[in-house]
Amino acid sequence: MTEIYLIRHGQTAWNKELRFRGRVDIPLNEQGIREAGAIADALRDKTIDAIYTSPLRRSIETAQPVAELLHLEIVPVREFIDISYGEWEGLLFSEVKIRYRDLYRKWEESPNLMQFPRGESLDEVRERSYFAFNNIVRRELGNSIVVIPHRVINKVLLCALLGLNNSHFWKIKQDTGCINLIEYSDSGFVIAKMNDTCHLKELEAGEAQPDF
Repeated sequence: MTEIYLIRHGQTAWNKELRFRGRVDIPLNEQGIREAGAIADALRDKTIDAIYTSPLRRSIETAQPVAELLHLEIVPVREFIDISYGEWEGLLFSEVKIRYRDLYRKWEESPNLMQFPRGESLDEVRERSYFAFNNIVRRELGNSIVVIPHRVINKVLLCALLGLNNSHFWKIKQDTGCINLIEYSDSGFVIAKMNDTCHLKELEAGEAQPDF
């Protein structure tokens, strides 16, 4: 059986500010660095054979403690880069709700029909990321691997693995630093664990972070 630990990267300043990130290459903040350490602790006793990430810093920095602990290389995969939010990148959630009111309502109500201005759609993200995911799983048959992309990538991958279309995007939550466990065998993919944050309990402070 092949095991895939699908992980969302740790928190960044822009997560905390509710600012759209996309392709902007921002690092983890202090909380995110602690989350990366907690992820490494959670995987300490696991047999991990390979680590794949998005090419963006926040994913690579999340992988570094795991890679150092288990003496593995980090392999960036360009198809796992975050969604392009286009004109929304760098804007606050509150700004987008005002400046793009109708379009934002569409994003909330029909995410599968959304095309970000000068950016991507969820279908485009799903096509590129799921293609890469399947190729990696075929290459790593029988191994246990870590894959660390982004919230949007994780959500569309989980929808695909569950046989759901992208209209279900908002029904799947992915907190920063969460771990999903996916098992693959002759029977296909099985999601054994989703949005697990037990390893982050000691790091929790203040109000819970919204789905952003």
